[in-house]
Amino acid sequence: MYRIGQEEIDAITRVIKSRDLFKINGGAKECMHFEEELKEKLGVKYALLMTSGSAALTSALIGMGVGPGDEVIVPAYTYIATAIAVTSTGAVPVIAEADESLTLDPDDFEKKISSHTKAVIPVHIQGFPCDMDRIRAIAKKHGVFVLEDACQSDGGSYKGKRLGTIGDAGAFSFNFFKVITSGEGGALVTDDRTIYERGLIYHDSSAIAYFGNQLDGISEAQFCGTEFRVSEFTGAIMREQLKKLDPILADLRRNKRYLMDKLGDVYGFIKSNDIDGDCGTTLPFFFDTEKEALAFKAKADEAGIGGTRPIDTGKHVYSNWTPIMEKRGAFNPKFDPFKFEENQGLQTDYSADMCKKTLDLLSRAVYVGVNPDLDEAGLDAMAAKLR
Repeated sequence: MYRIGQEEIDAITRVIKSRDLFKINGGAKECMHFEEELKEKLGVKYALLMTSGSAALTSALIGMGVGPGDEVIVPAYTYIATAIAVTSTGAVPVIAEADESLTLDPDDFEKKISSHTKAVIPVHIQGFPCDMDRIRAIAKKHGVFVLEDACQSDGGSYKGKRLGTIGDAGAFSFNFFKVITSGEGGALVTDDRTIYERGLIYHDSSAIAYFGNQLDGISEAQFCGTEFRVSEFTGAIMREQLKKLDPILADLRRNKRYLMDKLGDVYGFIKSNDIDGDCGTTLPFFFDTEKEALAFKAKADEAGIGGTRPIDTGKHVYSNWTPIMEKRGAFNPKFDPFKFEENQGLQTDYSADMCKKTLDLLSRAVYVGVNPDLDEAGLDAMAAKLR
């Protein structure tokens, strides 16, 4: 969380005073207005506000028709929720390498495509844009859906187009650790009417047919889904946070550029697929050896700056995805996609060292967070310590 204050307090007060706390109402309609404002901000046709980025990923996959017998390619470096979203549909995740940008390696993505591949999930982790030109070209060549996981890159862009709007659908997260936040929350965006309609039905199948006119103009048949519905509190907070998105990103990017300029003669950084579109949340140092990365992190910690090696971030590294690596896709084995007959023979031969390139890259990187509120004097002091 970067910036939150009186505007959000006033928004919550507005909802309480209205007494219309439920999403569907005849009053302020905060959730509906947020979806409209998000569509305008991103330039997409459809948007659905829901409980989390995970909910958005799962709803999008359902919208794409992903299910048993399908493979979905995910990068080896992403939060476990990306892979769990796949198993939630009855499909199985296929794990591909990251490249020097620490995002999905397009070459390994193409190598992992099989006759069972239904979708790929490029993840713009830490606000780093993926190589979307190559990923989209490969996906189009093989008839594969592209679902962008933009959960850590709210508002970022690639070659002038907002992340999450380049593929067939995109998923965002608004939890506490994201660029903009309501504590928890997420959104699915797409220009595809079918993905939108199925996502709408799936994400709130217990209420859409009962409350309001949510099914007006919907041609997809109703089916049983789940409940990822949010209250008006989430919608109201996110309307205020959305107003702050571009100013936050502008300050993050400015401060990241300033630090990189100050330190570029001393340190190397990871490759970027679009440094201007990068969200600017993270200064990603890159070293020739793991020993150098460890030494840098130790000194950064001593200096009070702090640093994190991505290899040490637990569930963001595929080898720590315990339920995936151990193929326990559900509590009841009859619901476990790894045990489905349709999924036998698919690419689920997981091992801790299956993506050695990714592990090597992650071990040689160190992240230092960027503060959007530091002034030039603060940045100079930070740069001096890092030097």
